[in-house]
Amino acid sequence: MKPILNIDNITMKFGSLVANENVSFTIHDNEIVSLIGPNGAGKTTLFNCITGFYKPFSGKVTYMDKDITGWTSYDVCKLGITRTFQIVKTLKEMTVEENIMTGAFLHTKKRIESQKIAEEVMELTDLTRKKNIKGGSLTIVDKKRVEIARALATRPKILMLDECMAGLNQTEIKDVMNLCLKLKDSGLSLLIVEHIMEAIMPISDNIVVLNAGKKIAEGPPEEIVDNDEVIKAYLGDKYHAKSKKH
Repeated sequence: MKPILNIDNITMKFGSLVANENVSFTIHDNEIVSLIGPNGAGKTTLFNCITGFYKPFSGKVTYMDKDITGWTSYDVCKLGITRTFQIVKTLKEMTVEENIMTGAFLHTKKRIESQKIAEEVMELTDLTRKKNIKGGSLTIVDKKRVEIARALATRPKILMLDECMAGLNQTEIKDVMNLCLKLKDSGLSLLIVEHIMEAIMPISDNIVVLNAGKKIAEGPPEEIVDNDEVIKAYLGDKYHAKSKKH
């Protein structure tokens, strides 16, 4: 099966600092790929290279046979790849509905059309009953949900989530896991950066592991938890032993 997104030998440098070095992997239709690794591994930098916030030093990003390396973030989003951010950026004075409508305006200038898209997305993300609450009054979990919903309103084919479960309790994490699976079932592909392995392992089809900017492993979750280099660099023996009990 042909991938819809191909990351080919992406290298990103900031002066003498190499943040990503020859990173390659693919994403297929209806697939959840997770990007894991310790802090400073280059995960968010790679997100920025894919979505047009950075132009890579070398390498290529190909979306559905189209070379989009160095495209602007706006054009990448319009093409069908959208993302969330580690730091939630809810528009405080706008309602939940209005926040989501800002994403919908990417494809329409008509308020009524953007409202219709927002209604569909709120239904999908379980935000309908909170549509009139202002962004500044939301809990952290609802702010994260609104950020995901706003991204979905841009009508993406690939949704990229950057630590969307950080700071949540176990019940909230489970809700986000279920939402990710629901989005996959609706036809989306997801690329997720996350540190909570108990959440990532059950929902991922494929996992890419970065350490010090380099890809050190790639494969299905059951292979990754047994990979000695990944255990040493990131998971640790404690998680490995715990995963074996389940």
